[in-house]
Amino acid sequence: MFTKFKRKSSMTLFLDPLSTMKVEYPKGEKVNIILSPSLYWVKKLILPVRYVREVKKLLPSIFEEILPSGHYSYSAYKQGEEFYIFAYEDKKIIDLLSQNEINSADINKVYFAQSELSSIDAAKSINEKQTLYVKDDILLVTPNIWFDEVKPLDLSQVIFSNNAIKLQQYGHIVENSSLYKIGAMLGFLAFLLIFEIFVTTQKRDAILESKDELFSKYKLQSTMMQNLSTTQKYEKIHQTQSMIREIFSYFLTMKLQKNQKIALMEYKNGVLSVVINGVEKGNEKNITSQLDANKVKYASSLNDSSLKLEMKI
Repeated sequence: MFTKFKRKSSMTLFLDPLSTMKVEYPKGEKVNIILSPSLYWVKKLILPVRYVREVKKLLPSIFEEILPSGHYSYSAYKQGEEFYIFAYEDKKIIDLLSQNEINSADINKVYFAQSELSSIDAAKSINEKQTLYVKDDILLVTPNIWFDEVKPLDLSQVIFSNNAIKLQQYGHIVENSSLYKIGAMLGFLAFLLIFEIFVTTQKRDAILESKDELFSKYKLQSTMMQNLSTTQKYEKIHQTQSMIREIFSYFLTMKLQKNQKIALMEYKNGVLSVVINGVEKGNEKNITSQLDANKVKYASSLNDSSLKLEMKI
């Protein structure tokens, strides 16, 4: 369940539910825990608020459309103009720590992989089957087979941020000095929280109203998941059409011999077909060599001076 890394006098443990590696460490030594993306949900948003404390009040409603059933805690931090927001199940994390016999008193701090590892520059293996990969500034867990080359994750040079979290209902496994300070200020905070709830409610209503206006203006579907699905569909169509146009351009600019002419170009059922007439046996290399130079994968057949080329899109 853990990958371990020794760094000077402390140890960093990468917690992932699919890892089979059992960690043994000197009892009494402080360790930092980095949570795999498999243990939390994350979104990157730009919101019409300035402070993280304002965003935290909105987190349950922001995540309500995507979270499976469960008891979640929420966290957030700001980077530039963007907020990174998180939802996670404390019990799931606590159970994994317990299964690996990690002493609660030995845990220094707990971090999200997103806040500590999003600067990795290549795919990094975290267990036998999965890899960390960054896409659009979000750290993802993907299958190892998606990549030709995967390097092992190395945490020896990690410089930790200030974005540690405290696991709710299990405060004894992390430093709790800040909890005592909060307890001493509860009387004062009670008044501030009442005022803040009023302000936050107004801002939440404004955000929801802006969302409804945006959906109505652009005739979007009712949920973000539906809109994401539609976006992915059209992105796939765009990629296919772009590839077809690119390959067509190779043929339209291809240098053919005087008696060679393109007789057919068509796309059907995922296959792009091109027929060139006037190609004698043994004389097709001037065509195929140009495709090879552009790294186009194709299948070819020559019949009665007609060269047929097929490319899967």
